[in-house]
Amino acid sequence: MKSFAKLTIPYIVWMIIMIVVPMLMIVLYAITVPGNSVLTFQFTFQNFARFFEDSIFPSVLWRSLVMAVVTTIICIAAGYPMAYIMARLNPKSKALMVLLVTLPMWINMLVRTYAWKGILSMFGASGEFKVYVGMVYNFLPFMILEIYTALSKIDPSLIVASHDLGANDAQTFLKVTLPLSLSGVVSGITLVFLPAVSSFFIPKLLGGGQYVLIGNLIEDYFVSTGDWNFGSAISLIMAIIILISMYVTRKLDKEPKEAAE
Repeated sequence: MKSFAKLTIPYIVWMIIMIVVPMLMIVLYAITVPGNSVLTFQFTFQNFARFFEDSIFPSVLWRSLVMAVVTTIICIAAGYPMAYIMARLNPKSKALMVLLVTLPMWINMLVRTYAWKGILSMFGASGEFKVYVGMVYNFLPFMILEIYTALSKIDPSLIVASHDLGANDAQTFLKVTLPLSLSGVVSGITLVFLPAVSSFFIPKLLGGGQYVLIGNLIEDYFVSTGDWNFGSAISLIMAIIILISMYVTRKLDKEPKEAAE
């Protein structure tokens, strides 16, 4: 086992370089401001105070959270029926449907968003509607695949047993299929909500630069303004929100399993 443990060393080094070090740099920038000729930087919480003192920044954060929640709800509403239909097909049809769902993901997300920019430009839709279309289109496959995987793992004998005990199709779905597929729904929520709340190029391309989300603010302060300290503070606030949402989704995923046991 010790010989196999040594094989993890390159991955640990890679994670430290690519994940831990950048995160530490973000934390350092977030809690400092440029110093003077004596001190290179000074420790402060001014960047966080600046974020909450100006009403614009919390409103952008709230808008981002609302958009991510609505996008997630739409993906559940559209993805669950699709995944349910896929799970009931024969093996050949299942493989074909999985291919059709994953096929757009073979193309870079930025290219797909540019394609939707050209399509939506022919209609007089609002910037908010265009952003929603781009969000749902890009993240819907993740929801479908997660729910489909959970539905495919359900033992068919449980469905048969439910019907044998007198339950109709609706009762079987509500009492057996839906509870057993909630793990896929929760996983899909994680894969949709997290990238949706921090997305920046979808609102930038489809919103025409007029529909600003929190990801756009972070990009602007890092790239355009050059205020890395404040940009890092916003990034850290977003990281905390994402960690909290991941904790909540994990708790939701555990509760159905504990109830089943």
